[in-house]
Amino acid sequence: MEPFFFFSYAHRDHLAGGSFVDQFFSDLKDELARLEATAGPDGLGYRDTERLRLGDDWEQQLSGTVAGCRAMVALYSPAYFASPYCGKEWTAFHERVLRHRELTGRTVPALIPVLWEPLPEGLPAEVLRIQYVQHDLGEAYAAGGLRALLRADPYGPDYLRVIKVIAERVREAAGQYLGELPSLDLGTVEGCFPVPATELPPTRPGLVRLFVAAGRAGRGDGASGAGGGGGWYGPRPWDWAPYYPPTMPSLVVQAQQAITRAGHITTLDEVGPGLAGDLDRARENNQVSVLLVDPWSAGREPYRQALREYDDQNHPVTGVLVPTGTDDPPEGPARAQLWGGVRAVFPRNWLHRSGPEPLFRVKVSRERFESELLRAVTVAQNRLLDEADEGEDGDPYAVRASFGLEPGAPTMPGLAIPAGRPEPRPLPPRPSAPPRPVVNPPRSAAEPRSATNPPSRGEPQS
Repeated sequence: MEPFFFFSYAHRDHLAGGSFVDQFFSDLKDELARLEATAGPDGLGYRDTERLRLGDDWEQQLSGTVAGCRAMVALYSPAYFASPYCGKEWTAFHERVLRHRELTGRTVPALIPVLWEPLPEGLPAEVLRIQYVQHDLGEAYAAGGLRALLRADPYGPDYLRVIKVIAERVREAAGQYLGELPSLDLGTVEGCFPVPATELPPTRPGLVRLFVAAGRAGRGDGASGAGGGGGWYGPRPWDWAPYYPPTMPSLVVQAQQAITRAGHITTLDEVGPGLAGDLDRARENNQVSVLLVDPWSAGREPYRQALREYDDQNHPVTGVLVPTGTDDPPEGPARAQLWGGVRAVFPRNWLHRSGPEPLFRVKVSRERFESELLRAVTVAQNRLLDEADEGEDGDPYAVRASFGLEPGAPTMPGLAIPAGRPEPRPLPPRPSAPPRPVVNPPRSAAEPRSATNPPSRGEPQS
């Protein structure tokens, strides 16, 4: 069965704010799965970076999906309208809608725009004829777009309302069965854009410092020492794998993979007595930090005192994730004791764990780990930039420069990675296989690793 919708977006938008693009795509599929009462969101949406496999003819696969999918969700932004390949996708699908109307006399509104950022001037007449805002999406969405809603409140009512409306439109269009194209070659389509666009400011990768507090094998941690779960432990804290089955890579490697895909570089340290000072120095150097904490080990030395000192102080650009292992005890006294111990170590942060932009995330499941991690990194980075703009700490120009922003340039929400203009090259390129991250050594020998870009779809990153 063809997917409900094809996700058409500019890779430059993903490079500039990958966690937000990922969250929108995932949340839209989840809402569609709820409306359709399906077993899960898999198969509801098509996105190139998730479906293309090694050896695939990427242009042929994209052409076939655009020709047969039930709807297309187009992420409107200046980068989208500056992308020749997005122009091919949009034009081909729009012509498919027009062809269906000519053959059947029925118009299926299956091209569904989503306003990601305010649009540039000079859009083609064909684009302007398709309504991209409506009253039930809210004034904030119409003024700033979906990315601004995500930055202000990633799961706020304004954002959730937009997700619901868009999902309903996709479902409605999918039920009308737009006629398929017998054949389509996107390489031969002459797109109706790019349009002239203001050059986007260059960005550079940020550094995310990971600190781990987790048990070790042979030390009485987890099931053997606490009478419950705790996951699988190895000789080092970063071997910890709390989700069952305890397959590799470990949780730390998963975190590094997610952060690298989002465009950052990472360093890795173990939580120790100097944690508070390390976090302060990271903040002074315009870096955000994330603590990955094993709940079975949080209340035991060598971590308990360092984590209590962290909780007693103010670290506004540091996130904390405390996963719940898949073999942790179910509801009952043992589970209450486990999380009561975590609460005793983090009493201050526990009270504020449900705030509008919480950086303290507890009971994080396997399914939510990556999204919660990237959300924490995004919120921490935005706070660091906000501090620079408000002059709260340090030199604002130095802080902004660390994220590749010119003095006086607007704050760049989301995650940032290098997105400079590449050298001219013929279309299409072959998607490259993603790198296999390697766990960094402890702090004494750790060096930042180079960020990597997600697979290209053949569009210039202009």
